[in-house]
Amino acid sequence: MPPLSAAVPPEMPPLEQLLAGAHVVSLPMRVKFRGVTARESLLIQGPAGWGEFCPFPEYGDAEASRWLAAAVEAAWQGFPAPLRDSIPVNATIPAVPADRVPQLLARFGRVDAVKIKVAEQGQRLAEDVARVEAVRAALPQAALRVDANGGWDVPGAVEALTRLAAVGLEYAEQPVPSIEGLAAVRAQLRDAGTPVLIAADESVRKETDPLRVARAGAADLIVVKVAPLGGVRRALEIVAQAGLPAVVSSALDTSVGIRAGLALAASLPELPYACGLGTVSLFESDVTLDPLTADEGAIRLRDAAPDAGLLERYAAPAERRDWWLARLRRVHALL
Repeated sequence: MPPLSAAVPPEMPPLEQLLAGAHVVSLPMRVKFRGVTARESLLIQGPAGWGEFCPFPEYGDAEASRWLAAAVEAAWQGFPAPLRDSIPVNATIPAVPADRVPQLLARFGRVDAVKIKVAEQGQRLAEDVARVEAVRAALPQAALRVDANGGWDVPGAVEALTRLAAVGLEYAEQPVPSIEGLAAVRAQLRDAGTPVLIAADESVRKETDPLRVARAGAADLIVVKVAPLGGVRRALEIVAQAGLPAVVSSALDTSVGIRAGLALAASLPELPYACGLGTVSLFESDVTLDPLTADEGAIRLRDAAPDAGLLERYAAPAERRDWWLARLRRVHALL
């Protein structure tokens, strides 16, 4: 596999232009997700539209720089020409008690695929199994995938996925943290005849070399997210060189960020799996009057312009706005 060439990043606008079009919002979540009950994001308006800069607070500035490159691509360059105008998406079920599953699924309408969070810190495997079984009971024909966010070790992952395989899984996303661990889990499941594919997420987007997981034979497919990879064009290059099927997912974005994810999904030569781009449904509200949410299991490709009234209504408190603007200044200086 040839080395990944350096994708040409968008020309970085002057900091003053970014600050002039910046809006910091805090959107309440319907349920706790990734440990947060409100999602903060910095939205940037440029000549080509809107971009979203929302690396999670614990991420360092170097890692966050890719998120800013993606936001600038969206707002200053726009997106590649699409190959399709409708993107199939999965519903997402956080690590909630099993009895809450039907209520959450109802918010998504008709779905053909569901991603279920598992391996949440402080929870037991029995709770994961019950949650997945509740989804299967509600949707007997749906494709189910689980996402552990690297929360298991190798023995725990093998045990959990062996049990969950009985429910019927399309794949398991990032069951363990390391690439070596992914390869071990994949090999042990294959040797045992357990029919669960392994998908790499963090091992792609958080690695300095996003192609190492493919070279190591550690995954059957990769999960790609626009913001952590530095933009749509950069993500397209990574998928092409990885040579593995790809699932496009989001980073808990507003519709502005989801628009970039849709652009990536619309530009891929092949799209074999439903995408993880239905997360706007996890917010109490969005920043646009026409949210990019699924209808009949898919999202129609269209632009997402924030509404001035919603930007004002969900504006972050002054101290949080200052925190994000300081972060923007630091990250911009790196680029």
